[in-house]
Amino acid sequence: MTAPAPYVLILYYSRTGQTADMANRIARGVARVTGMQARIRSVPPVAPETTSAVPPVPDKGAPYVSKDDLAACSGLAIGSPTRFGNMAAPLKHFLDTTGDLWLAGALAGKPAGAFTSTGSLHGGQETTLLSMMLPLLHHGMVLCGLPYSEPALGATTTGGTPYGPSHFAGTGEQLPLSEHEQILCQAFGERLARLALKLAD
Repeated sequence: MTAPAPYVLILYYSRTGQTADMANRIARGVARVTGMQARIRSVPPVAPETTSAVPPVPDKGAPYVSKDDLAACSGLAIGSPTRFGNMAAPLKHFLDTTGDLWLAGALAGKPAGAFTSTGSLHGGQETTLLSMMLPLLHHGMVLCGLPYSEPALGATTTGGTPYGPSHFAGTGEQLPLSEHEQILCQAFGERLARLALKLAD
């Protein structure tokens, strides 16, 4: 029996589809790297009631993540829309359940980064990315951002930060990813996958 191929886990929460679109673009970047696959997973919404809010398998979109998906990954990209400058509750709720992985050191030394989408251009993109990095640091992960050697980072007039890919969605009709945002998502995925291969050696 052959061992499963190494993969970058692309884990996200999305309400209107923009963060999910970013996840798919990041996966395209991962696919550029020979020897590394992309595994896209989402998290279910949370509800104030203690009963189950959703069925165990979503009607559409990526399957829900398991802790096994996280423990076995070679690298991790987490994404969320911003909520008051922070990640959305469903993603935080999942991360709060990973104390056993922290105790085991299951993610220590693996590369990780973050991506986000916001309704306003200065609506917390960078604080959301930084807040998502805090649990990654506690897990001992190696942070991956986007260097300014990526030309699209200096040229973008929408989203895109050195802390990770971002998207400006607007507050009315949701804007699609701009060309620069798409390029930066793919560049981030490729960079993360290359780091995962190097750190796995």
